[in-house]
Amino acid sequence: MTTRTHAIEVAGLRKSYGDHQVLAGVDLTVPAGSVYALLGPNGAGKTTAVRILSTLLPADAGAARVAGHDVRREADRVRASIGVTGQFSAVDELLTGRENLLLMADLGHLDRLRAQPVVEGLLERFDLADAADRRAATYSGGMKRRLDLAMTLVPCPRLIFLDEPTTGLDPRSRRDLWGIVRELVADEVTVFLTTQYLEEADQLADRIGVLDGGRLVAEGTAAELKRLIPGGHVQLQAAGSEQLAQLVRQLPDAIPNAETLTVTLPHDGSLTALRRLLDRIEDDGAVTALAVHTPDLDDVFLALTGRPTHEPSQEVPV
Repeated sequence: MTTRTHAIEVAGLRKSYGDHQVLAGVDLTVPAGSVYALLGPNGAGKTTAVRILSTLLPADAGAARVAGHDVRREADRVRASIGVTGQFSAVDELLTGRENLLLMADLGHLDRLRAQPVVEGLLERFDLADAADRRAATYSGGMKRRLDLAMTLVPCPRLIFLDEPTTGLDPRSRRDLWGIVRELVADEVTVFLTTQYLEEADQLADRIGVLDGGRLVAEGTAAELKRLIPGGHVQLQAAGSEQLAQLVRQLPDAIPNAETLTVTLPHDGSLTALRRLLDRIEDDGAVTALAVHTPDLDDVFLALTGRPTHEPSQEVPV
């Protein structure tokens, strides 16, 4: 089922806790060397999906292959191929940053001769070298999260699961972590990311899946998802009142605003539709500016799920 170009393939994945169905038949494919963002509100089933794909939780039904291995029958091989950074930090705050990384090297059966350059390299890469010998309890939230991700990378996995990695971080720390994710992908690491932050998915993901009620209700690039819903429009700025009236005559479907000297027309954001619109406008200086507005992922999410991303969790913890 899995080819060399696919890091993850899932078909009909199901999971329930008693009468509560968390995953109701999820299908998805993640190309190798890409970022896939699973987007959804609290309780949508994102963490359950990560736990199943990382072999921490058995599925009730369905098939899944991760890094070319069946998660049910080849769990050990899957674990040897992946790294996981969960919602809650795995950092031991009684240890220093360096000691946390060396502990992960020991757990990964790396000998100290091989582990030492790996640890030093990660401390430099994650801007933790100056704090390497301080106890992690003294680190800021952003530093702890960077250390947590560095610990995941000690065994050099080619596929990483990041389960809501920036929750609780300030905007600067969140953007720092985004930069690290981009560097990983540049090194051809595959990243499976779950998040409630729409901007995060928009910034990082090659493809986005929207999970709601245990089902994948939409999937595609950010641009493709934005085109699923209405609300896009083009706004034209007129040079004056006479030019505004001229535009209204040329574009009978436009909505004029006499105060701002603008007209607004529905638009799907495509280049073809924009060209058709420009062909309808005379090139006589009547239009001084043009702006294209497309729906953002907030609009998409609300349209697809009918609710905001932040809600009390309905997902049963394990």
